[in-house]
Amino acid sequence: MYINLNNLIDALRNFKSSKPFNHCIVENFFKTEVAKKLENEFPDFNSNIWHIYDNKLEDKKVCNDWNSFPEMTYKVFSYLNSTNFIDILDKKSLQDKLYADPGLHGGGWHIHSKGGKLNVHLDYSLHPKMDLQRKLNIIIYLNSRWKTNWGGSLGLYDNKSDQHPGQLISAIEPRFNRAVIFDTSQNSWHGLPQKICCPENEYRKSLAIYYLCKPQQGISDRGKALFSPSEEQRKDESVYELIRKRSSIRSASSVYVEDSK
Repeated sequence: MYINLNNLIDALRNFKSSKPFNHCIVENFFKTEVAKKLENEFPDFNSNIWHIYDNKLEDKKVCNDWNSFPEMTYKVFSYLNSTNFIDILDKKSLQDKLYADPGLHGGGWHIHSKGGKLNVHLDYSLHPKMDLQRKLNIIIYLNSRWKTNWGGSLGLYDNKSDQHPGQLISAIEPRFNRAVIFDTSQNSWHGLPQKICCPENEYRKSLAIYYLCKPQQGISDRGKALFSPSEEQRKDESVYELIRKRSSIRSASSVYVEDSK
């Protein structure tokens, strides 16, 4: 067993009652020795394994290549995709029947450096290669040296509209071995729009894994994330054009890295 199961079960008791949408925070998600091993296995920021996002909406690097995962990371992602673990989520969070995404689409390792950010957004709605809806996110933070004044908190925003976020309701600090679990199907606006101010040699590191369900009636067929402009971008027409392209499967890849960011 790689996780602290009692911590997970205790946290999930609050899942349905949390605002602005169903979520919970799990402290010490992994057993200590597992979390330390996962942190040690995390690749260097300048490694060539990363897929880069560098535009006005997002500044981060990700990797979901199973062949790049060292032993413990591979085992942990395998466990989190397993029927045994998904059964726990199904029973304790009272979700619709959940399905794993073995391809880790959008998941895997995520890393932000100094200046990194991620505008407030809704995740994709329908998986672009599986006829299933995105339903649940788990994000686990893995930098044991992270300081509060570096920023990088995950913001959860009021969710009355599927076109733009409301007010910031909760800000969750990326503490080491802390997991955030949330429902992505409730106009679940989230992000970290303020640039991170960690030192040059520190990074906001996380594991991300997502779960799917059968599509609900009337959902959006959006296959990419829908971003919202930050406050200082609201009069920038180029940002709205970038958002339009970024939210379309056909054009998203053309704007992942933007020359004139």
